Amino acid sequence: MDELKTNVLYYGDNLEILRKYIPDNSIDLIYLDPPFSSKKDYNIIFRKPTGKEPEAQIKAFSDTWHWESAKDTYDELLEKAPENVAELIKAMYKGIDRNDLMAYLVMMTIRLLGMKRVLKDTGSLYLHCDPTASHYLKLVLDQVFGPKSFRNEIVWCYRAGGVPKKGYPRKHDTLFFYTKTKGLDFTFNPEYVPYTKGTVERGLTKVKGKYFAKGLRTEGTPIQDWWVDLQKVLSPTARETLGYPTQKPLSLLERIIKASSNEGDVVLDPFCGCGTALVAAQKLNRRWIGIDITYLAIEVMQKRLKDSFPGIQFEIEGLPKDLEGARALADRSRTQFELWALGLVGAKPLGKRDGGVDGVIDFQEDATNWAKVAVQVKSGIVTPGLIRDLEGVLANKNYAIGIFMTLNPPTSGMKREAADAGRYRHPFFGQDYPKIQILTIEELLRGEKPNLPPRRAGLLPDAPKLSKEQGEQIALEGS
Repeated sequence: MDELKTNVLYYGDNLEILRKYIPDNSIDLIYLDPPFSSKKDYNIIFRKPTGKEPEAQIKAFSDTWHWESAKDTYDELLEKAPENVAELIKAMYKGIDRNDLMAYLVMMTIRLLGMKRVLKDTGSLYLHCDPTASHYLKLVLDQVFGPKSFRNEIVWCYRAGGVPKKGYPRKHDTLFFYTKTKGLDFTFNPEYVPYTKGTVERGLTKVKGKYFAKGLRTEGTPIQDWWVDLQKVLSPTARETLGYPTQKPLSLLERIIKASSNEGDVVLDPFCGCGTALVAAQKLNRRWIGIDITYLAIEVMQKRLKDSFPGIQFEIEGLPKDLEGARALADRSRTQFELWALGLVGAKPLGKRDGGVDGVIDFQEDATNWAKVAVQVKSGIVTPGLIRDLEGVLANKNYAIGIFMTLNPPTSGMKREAADAGRYRHPFFGQDYPKIQILTIEELLRGEKPNLPPRRAGLLPDAPKLSKEQGEQIALEGS
């Protein structure tokens, strides 16, 4: 195994990534917010370019593992896991049987064993969960790390969320805090809630007793293992809100990272979703590694990191870098291939296909109006009829331009159909663009881009009137 790389996003199964890329005893802190076995589909919301009402939703992930995909892993645990872990899994199997919950526990157990391997002896792990499966996960954690490595069950309380028809509202998540060591030689930086102004004004000695006269613990009250000061649901208008399912507030991850790591340490999030842990780590001068199995998460994370830290440098591993890799991704998952391909041209995926359209790109036509580019992705056989169909979609669905992305080379007939479709003229700039553009995945991997108008050209209601020549120059610079 090569030397550990940090500030890197890995696209793929975290079990495979852990085994292939993460050396033993190399990670200072692991935070994981895995699926909770809720058997739900979670959607990510894409908003219109104005930033107002939602335009589309697309499934980010399904919170479900099935026994058919876990049974080989179950056999591996019985054969290779430490005896105490194997015995626990066998006992659970007898009580739970072959179902989705058992599959979830099997898949989590083998990953937690991998996480223990990569943790440094001074390292810590925080597993974030809810009441759906927390009682089972606590048993697994005790066997993987040992009961004496258990440090805290942190209860994160909040008020957000609905109220059931019967019973008490569920208003907390659980974070299990474990360390690699069973002793006290692990990284921990106590955090404090500052004393109130009134307490300070009255004097700590009077309020807290003579203990404070010696100048000890004047920072404030130590943070307890129940957290009520951190919000659960982010405001829809908050700057950090991405519309990503299960997104956690940055303040939660900052608290964890400050407490259980130091500057320069390595933070790993193996289920990193929209990357809150990575943003917090970068902000606090830690190195980081993020892993996710969906391309959509990788796309959201890299944009978030670039927006949060202009000029940031990081790597992305696991995505196709050549035609062979693109074909392999298409064979493995057509959905993930489609999402990856849309990302090559910066298109937003559509939750429901609109006449065969897979994604859309918005651009300004004038100070108040936006136009749309329809993007189709094809990984199979392509024919001229597909271009004619796309031309019909543009006419019927009011798209200005169509982009046809194909894994296989286009035929000469397809090229003729695209050329015959004519051109689109930008009403403000006066610049012409091919109405239908065919781009192969190979061309896009070489760096070629579609020929499109500027997405945002500073066209505000009070913008000064531009001459045709000025408009054409802006259009050329932005395309």
